[in-house]
Amino acid sequence: MMEKTEEPPSLNTEEEGSEKDQIWCLQRVGRDRDWLHLFEGSEVSVGRGLNVTHQILSTGCPLMISRIHCLFKRNVDGEWTVTDNKSLNGVWINGSRIPAGNPFLLKQGDSVGLGVPLDGNPVEFDYILVQKNFSEVKSFLSGNLSRESDAASVGQKLKNSKRKFDGDESEPCPTQNSKSKLYRSSGPDKSRAQPCPSRERRETEQFFSKPLEEDRSGDKAGSSSSGGSESSQQLASVHRYNRNLMVLKGRVGHTQKRAAELERQQHQTPEREREMQDLQAQLELLRGQLRSQQEQALKRMETLEKSFCEEERRLETEKAQQNEEGLEKQLEAALKEHRKVIEELKHAREGFKEVLQAKDKELEVTKEEKEKAKAQKEEVVTQMTEVLESELQCSICSELFIEAVTLNCAHSFCQHCIREWRKRKDKCPMCWQSITSQTRSLVLDNCIDRMVENLSADMRERRLALISERKGERSESKRLSSSRGNK
Repeated sequence: MMEKTEEPPSLNTEEEGSEKDQIWCLQRVGRDRDWLHLFEGSEVSVGRGLNVTHQILSTGCPLMISRIHCLFKRNVDGEWTVTDNKSLNGVWINGSRIPAGNPFLLKQGDSVGLGVPLDGNPVEFDYILVQKNFSEVKSFLSGNLSRESDAASVGQKLKNSKRKFDGDESEPCPTQNSKSKLYRSSGPDKSRAQPCPSRERRETEQFFSKPLEEDRSGDKAGSSSSGGSESSQQLASVHRYNRNLMVLKGRVGHTQKRAAELERQQHQTPEREREMQDLQAQLELLRGQLRSQQEQALKRMETLEKSFCEEERRLETEKAQQNEEGLEKQLEAALKEHRKVIEELKHAREGFKEVLQAKDKELEVTKEEKEKAKAQKEEVVTQMTEVLESELQCSICSELFIEAVTLNCAHSFCQHCIREWRKRKDKCPMCWQSITSQTRSLVLDNCIDRMVENLSADMRERRLALISERKGERSESKRLSSSRGNK
């Protein structure tokens, strides 16, 4: 793992002026280095890209950290917030993943994890938000900066010498050449015999004499194989670079350990001093190799990520085409079903139309029959009216019989009419026979009443008015006759 801190131009003066002040930083869990300084007044970005404030690279999984993984910023209240910049493996606060794109408020002592654990191991980038004096954490921060400056200088030397580790050139391993150069320059006098290296030094030389031929042969085999695809070759190349990084990291650790052992020894012999110088030179060279390997691994990761994005876009395009074809099939099936429903509705409409036509015909027939029945009824009423007018009409008042009476000569008249007639003459108005008797004809009254019910309303009202009028006249005549009798 390598971390890079991009500083503002006035960082040294800022550190000198703020040694007594407290600063905010992300303390690396389990390590006394690689702490991340949270600069106040600016946005602090963390990721594996080149244009970030703190660059961190994972050795186990290069794509664990995104280019711009997250952003730290201090709000107006003086509180720090972290924002997940839509990273792949997320930002975890106190064991819980925060949503991407939304600032999350941090408190002092919160655990900040970048990425996820692999193979049961703890999270590689696990930090704790702390606020401490600058003097307490200066060694942790400055050590990070010094390692970065050393790696940058050695990386520039490696760029000038145009060393490549991807197997494209067949030049010998730089470790072999540097070792031979170190032996040639280790003694001030060439004619002077060199002492035999000690056991520790021989082990160190054997450790560093292992070239990266396996990786070179792997690169050549990968480039010569025609069966593998380009993406798989790139992925294998990234794995090889990861192995190189692990080897170089082990060499750096071994060299630092050996240098620390030499520093702890009280008596420094010329041989120890030369070995110390060799170790320092090898350490610088290994740091340069580590930096170069990391840069090349980064380029390979970017290429692999680009091809992955292209493959993802291609798969999305194919999926969209498949979805479009599926939608077209569904639309075609829906159209067929729609046409089928329309045909069924047409048939049903024709059936309903036939039923309506039959009902219309029945209605017309019923209407005609009703009109015929009405005409027949009117005809019957007309005939009945004619019969009534000709046969059941009083010859005195020319109205239908009201309280009909039949004389001894069998002629019938209204009771009121014949009574008034007999006041003048006591003979039948029809045959002029003497009236000896008169009898009420209830049969005629009932027959006339039933037949009047079927007549028009005018005729019924007119008959009722006549009946009321004659009843009034009869009651008046009775009153007059009773008054005469009293006199």
